[in-house]
Amino acid sequence: MAERANITPKVLKWARESARISEEDAAKKVSVSAEKIKSWEEGMAQPTIRQAKDLARAYRRPFALLFLPDIPDDFQPLQDYRSQGSKALGTASIFIIRELQQKQSWMSEVKKENGEYELPFVGRYSIEDKPEIVANDILRTLDIYPTRYRTDNPMREWIDKAEMKGIFISRTSFIHSKLTIDPKEIQGFAIADSYAPFVFINSKDWPAAQLFTLVHELAHIWIAETGISNEIEVGSDSRGRLHPVELFCNEVAATALMPAKLMRSFEKRTFASVNDVFAVSKKQGVSSFAFAVRAYKLNLISPALYTKLKHEANIQFRTFLEKEQQRKLQQRNDANQGGPSTYLLKLNKNGRLFTHIVLDAFNGGFVEPTLASALLSTPSNKFEKLEAQLYK
Repeated sequence: MAERANITPKVLKWARESARISEEDAAKKVSVSAEKIKSWEEGMAQPTIRQAKDLARAYRRPFALLFLPDIPDDFQPLQDYRSQGSKALGTASIFIIRELQQKQSWMSEVKKENGEYELPFVGRYSIEDKPEIVANDILRTLDIYPTRYRTDNPMREWIDKAEMKGIFISRTSFIHSKLTIDPKEIQGFAIADSYAPFVFINSKDWPAAQLFTLVHELAHIWIAETGISNEIEVGSDSRGRLHPVELFCNEVAATALMPAKLMRSFEKRTFASVNDVFAVSKKQGVSSFAFAVRAYKLNLISPALYTKLKHEANIQFRTFLEKEQQRKLQQRNDANQGGPSTYLLKLNKNGRLFTHIVLDAFNGGFVEPTLASALLSTPSNKFEKLEAQLYK
């Protein structure tokens, strides 16, 4: 007879509920009925050790945690700056927030223990300051000039410059293949710590919107407002739905990515159609919609032209979604179609800066293999493959 696990029922229930997993879905993880899950959580019965381990894995909690006598202290939920009426965060969103909170907490403690200085730009400003001042300080601090990007990949340039200043960037859209992060729930979030600030970008979002999300979250760091965002890069009709912090950070991002001087330098024919707008906005790493909104707010186009461009941009976006859906179907149907390297995806999820620091600590003998493996979500015997991605 299989050995039973003497777990604490209320801790088991808390682990499931904090993962936003229903009794029915939890039951599927261990091939039992929902009634059986309920009986374990009420202390009427006990799971086997294997079943308890499987549940701990599904809930993304250490197996030993289920044996604690009481519910442990957990990371506090991030401030929710999402638009009014947003749906509750799902399991994938909860898991990515928790994972990055754990990494951020570890990194912050390491930097404090090493006697490193606090980053001066974290919390340098507040929502009471002018967005233009904050935007200019971000550009100056990161040494970025939207008028003349040094590469044809503005996103990579912004990430590299941000990480050079000690900001940890994570880009991913999945926990695993069957659990992805919905952009309608989270487009991005920021943890505004003065030693180890972290930014998350949902890579499942439209590529043209991801750079705006990054700079929006950097604005959160600059005003020390930790929180989650889900409606970034929106138009002038959003004021009633969004938190004042979100409106401010949107304004900072628009000003930083599309400075007024740059926008006014474009000829009028730049705004003639959405295709003309797209040609210029693509070089700036922003969407046609964001570009049109910025032009409208600077009085460079009329309300009628703005409405026309906004309508065309929406059609363009729907076309993109349809093509993305077709592309994904083609990938499923084509057995020979290869996707991105597993280790490249892990590198983007962990972030280059975080990966580099953990691997250096591991190679130097300052971090044990078990901890390094947990921090990087990679077996230690595969670190060489992960490290190789750093230099590609």
